[in-house]
Amino acid sequence: MDPGVGVSVPAGEFGAWLDGMQAALSGEADSDVPCGTCTACCRSSQFVHIEPDETETLALIPAELLFPAPGQPPGHLVMGYDQDGCCPMLVDDACTIYASRPRTCRVYDCRLFAALGRVNDDTPMIAARIRAWEFEYADEDTRLLADEIRTTGRLPDR
Repeated sequence: MDPGVGVSVPAGEFGAWLDGMQAALSGEADSDVPCGTCTACCRSSQFVHIEPDETETLALIPAELLFPAPGQPPGHLVMGYDQDGCCPMLVDDACTIYASRPRTCRVYDCRLFAALGRVNDDTPMIAARIRAWEFEYADEDTRLLADEIRTTGRLPDR
């Protein structure tokens, strides 16, 4: 779950990751995160937004776990977390609805925060994972692009 202090976790090749992340953010694909045994995002007291068109997902989540999403149109819901800050769909360190998990979970990729150079210590397990990610770079141009992204704090437009 927690990679530990000073332990690097391979994040993949930066250019390939960036292409995949931009596709996920635009709704063209899911993120492909090499989580391994990490479940930090599932254990960090986060609300999960679920949109009305996610009918397969909604059918798998007990209604008592869903609440209207503040500031969103009717039909948009959030799923909370249990008293320990865990997603209620996480059982025995595994997502019980993984094949039909919410879109929010499908596009979430904590490597984005590593790429942007942003760490939120309010979520210590996620922060530890962000600090552990280590990207590879195919060439100097890709490394320079990564440096520019960290400097500007934003991904380039597609």
